[in-house]
Amino acid sequence: MLIEPFEQKSVAAFELSPSAFSKGQIRLGFTSRNGGYSTMPYASFNMGYHVGDVAESVTNNRLRLGELLHISGSQWITPEQVHGNAVMRVSKRQGGRGALDIESAIPACDGLYTTDQDVLLTACFADCVPVFFYAKRFPAIGIAHAGWKGTSEEIVGEMVRAWVDEFRLDPEEIYAVIGPSIGSCCYEVDDKVIKAVQMLPEVDVSRAIEEKNNGKYMLNLKLINQLILQKYGLLEKNISVSHYCTGCRTDLFFSHRMEKGRTGRMLGYIGLLSGDVE
Repeated sequence: MLIEPFEQKSVAAFELSPSAFSKGQIRLGFTSRNGGYSTMPYASFNMGYHVGDVAESVTNNRLRLGELLHISGSQWITPEQVHGNAVMRVSKRQGGRGALDIESAIPACDGLYTTDQDVLLTACFADCVPVFFYAKRFPAIGIAHAGWKGTSEEIVGEMVRAWVDEFRLDPEEIYAVIGPSIGSCCYEVDDKVIKAVQMLPEVDVSRAIEEKNNGKYMLNLKLINQLILQKYGLLEKNISVSHYCTGCRTDLFFSHRMEKGRTGRMLGYIGLLSGDVE
């Protein structure tokens, strides 16, 4: 869908616009870099424990987000994020894992999904593509962290496959939201990355690649993930894509590429809630 699915609800977070799709009782959003406790180079709303920031600052930032969302850390579940394509089903029993530390995160996966209410699935980002999933008839939610490696291994396809196999969903019933991430305007890559995405079966990635004169390429990871989702049967009208580029908008977002690796992380989140969404 050629609309911006996110609107800024506060200095600290962007959330799904009501016009993006029929969301039911979900809470879906993406934090900004602003409104927190961290100092440079992680200023100020850094959500990543693994980047070198003071752990207490990260904890305070996460507690702050919990207060803003009215969803406590005991309801959050976070994956380890190893730049792979594994997705895992989780439940309320795992609530709190990875919320206020890194050690308890769900190991060896980059995607989570659940059918449980009052669980917030979360993952960290700073240029990689956040992909959120939602189905209405059989209420289910999911989140995937798709860097170039996860994209080339079709992590979003793995999510769709899991939902089709486990929930007997038609892919046309699944919605996806592709969140803020680095755009083709800022994402220069080499032959290694291009060869990896060119190996994707039945996906015309030529639309997402612009060759430069210096032997490098500009790559549109958002578009590639959209094309993979469509290959797995999602309707184009059920896929919303954010126009925000984390590389262009370092006033709003952290960018690993533009800030040369010394920066913080945003948090993507999605929850299926039992009460009213505020």
